[in-house]
Amino acid sequence: MASITKTLRVLADPNRLRILLLLKAEELSVAELQEILAMGQSTISTHLSQLKQAGLVEDRRIGKSSLYRLILSHHPEQNGALVASLPPVGEIESSPGQPRVRMSERGDSLGNRSNQIDAPRRAATKNISLSAALKGRDSSRADNPQKDSGTLAPEENFLNDLLARAAAEIPDAVSDQAAMRRVLRKRQDKTRAFFDSVAGRLGKDHVPGKSWKSLAEALLRLMPPLVIADLGAGEGAFALLLAQRAKKVIAVDSSARMIEVGRDEAQRHSVKNIDYRLGDMEEIPIGDHEVDLVFFSQSLHHALHPERALAESARILAPGGRLVILDLAKHRFEEAREIYADEWLGFSEVELETMLQSAGFTQIDATIVDKEPDTPQFQTLLAVAVKPD
Repeated sequence: MASITKTLRVLADPNRLRILLLLKAEELSVAELQEILAMGQSTISTHLSQLKQAGLVEDRRIGKSSLYRLILSHHPEQNGALVASLPPVGEIESSPGQPRVRMSERGDSLGNRSNQIDAPRRAATKNISLSAALKGRDSSRADNPQKDSGTLAPEENFLNDLLARAAAEIPDAVSDQAAMRRVLRKRQDKTRAFFDSVAGRLGKDHVPGKSWKSLAEALLRLMPPLVIADLGAGEGAFALLLAQRAKKVIAVDSSARMIEVGRDEAQRHSVKNIDYRLGDMEEIPIGDHEVDLVFFSQSLHHALHPERALAESARILAPGGRLVILDLAKHRFEEAREIYADEWLGFSEVELETMLQSAGFTQIDATIVDKEPDTPQFQTLLAVAVKPD
């Protein structure tokens, strides 16, 4: 931890105060500070090094450069000691060639012990009063900083108040902020230029972090806790995803081996709110009005009688419950019957809407939501419907 004397000396330099004012508003690199302050790289780096040693700024690596930011309360033991140790009267010597910062009297018994400083330097700039920066600190709250949790800690008040006075008294502070806004616009322009260059092909190439699974995870956070039926659940990958937010997931599949694998997966992931049941989509092993939401995820085209499966889903849904179907749009890839054991080569939007109406659903919306680029270019059909109250 830097000594109090050294910290006060660091704060006495107007250029370092200008840097702190900028870093309070935004993280900035050395190059950006150079552009804003019109100073050399070595000068900026020296100032930042001294501010960092005093515990007033910190940096983080961004590629080949670093961004610096102000620390308000990361080291309260230092700033708190700084506040407590401020002399009642005195002047803090700055670095050679820079004006000093004068602390005004607090009216205590030490008021006649101010140090003498040379007139030329004192006249070089308006004095910044450190003790005035501490005005308004409630003494009872200083004794008990936890008394009012809605206010800033004393060390944060100290730096905030000091920088507020510095902003008012340093002539370049306003123009520094304007220059910083220009620098930040250049940052934004760089980002905007990248997206301009990839417009029309973004997503066709690999985009780090962009995936349908991550999107599904995000949307799941918006879902309230429901009782969900996953019909034709297979190995339970979708059920595991739904279980993160569901009150309960009932996963139904006609394959005993699939049920066994699904249960093993749930146990391996310590998921306890999935109930695997062996059964057929056309005779669902779930009671009437037992679930809030029914999912058919690429399973309806395996049903011998899809209209019966939809009627059964209406039976198990509570009034006002919803049905969601993800399936293949109608296609002509006959090999799917042998390769994937498909009973139906997908469904048209009209066919699916008609079956849903016959099963008693309302507010039906069926649409194509995706098309695979590779042959046979399967399309994904999404349908949503509601069971009337």
